[in-house]
Amino acid sequence: MFFRFALATYCRFLLNVSRRFAYPFAPVLARGLGVPLTAISSILALNQFTTLSGVVIGPATDRIGYKPMMLTAMGMLSLVLLAGGLVPQYGMVMAALLLVGLGKSIFDPALQAYVGKHIPFEKRGMVVGLLEVAWAASMLIGIPLIGYAIETWGWRSPFIILGCLCLGGLVLLFYFIPGEKAPAASGRGVGYKSAWKALVRERACLGILGFSFLLCAGNDCLFIASGAWMEESFGLGIAALGMGAGIIGLAELCGEGLTASLSDKIGLPRAIMLGGICCAASYCLLPVLSFSLPSALSGIFLVFMAFEFTIVSTLALSTELLPAYRATLMSGLLSFAGLGRSFGTLMGGFLWERMGIPGIGAFSAAMTVSAVLFLAWSLKGWKKE
Repeated sequence: MFFRFALATYCRFLLNVSRRFAYPFAPVLARGLGVPLTAISSILALNQFTTLSGVVIGPATDRIGYKPMMLTAMGMLSLVLLAGGLVPQYGMVMAALLLVGLGKSIFDPALQAYVGKHIPFEKRGMVVGLLEVAWAASMLIGIPLIGYAIETWGWRSPFIILGCLCLGGLVLLFYFIPGEKAPAASGRGVGYKSAWKALVRERACLGILGFSFLLCAGNDCLFIASGAWMEESFGLGIAALGMGAGIIGLAELCGEGLTASLSDKIGLPRAIMLGGICCAASYCLLPVLSFSLPSALSGIFLVFMAFEFTIVSTLALSTELLPAYRATLMSGLLSFAGLGRSFGTLMGGFLWERMGIPGIGAFSAAMTVSAVLFLAWSLKGWKKE
């Protein structure tokens, strides 16, 4: 079992690096393709909306099975990444980056549902926390390696290297993850309509969707403005801004470690509430900590550590809220989180221009407090089946 989840974590690492590397290296890709930077940034903005595919992908995963969908995602990733590297045209690279986002929307819910089926609830937080290390590692390890590859072999090299590695991951998953009966295959009339009907009947499920929207809206409101804050308030250049990304990656790693070590001990609902309260308090501290670069970076670290602890604990709890349709709920959660991030991104730009970091902190804190209150109401009376 340990090897299976280590393999799944490795595949998630590849997927996360593929999803994230275009952000810091967007200017390099734009120069390589001979297009303006806005042509790349528009792709990255559109990528947020690939999470909406979860409306269809979740029920399909519950019908078809978790392993086939994970294999589909890895196969698609290897194909489109290799195509993006071997055919250096803007249209092909655009399609590759968008389909990488779609691949993540397929792979993540299937893997999280697989964990929910095979790992006891009492250990769910630990295992999900360890799996999520692949997210932080993509920033701390993967992005620097991608930078080295680009510097050594050119801008096309990440596509080819990641495509080959994803192909290897596909083969390993095929041979080492055992096949199983589709989780909902034995039910009569199981389909998209029945899956979503089952979800909307559960108050706890609706609560977790609303919670993910509000929580992620607050976080991306800060995230989109963090670079401008560092640049305008402290005069950081492009190279120094990379330090901020490293701080965020380290904070994410610490948050995932806290989830793995603490969430099961105190209980997942309590862990989510505690994390949300700490996250809201951290947002409120940002204007107070803006007097120097070290203090501002400390504030960002606290925010992202608390946020990561909260969102990963939320993923762990969500795997048990609707056992018959785990993938449907996990896909829905990612879809609502993506919508929240899009809303937060829009609000972040608006608030930064008019109110600066005090406005950002107030909005993010308000969103997070609303999320905690909404989830507390929705989980009232909920017990594990």
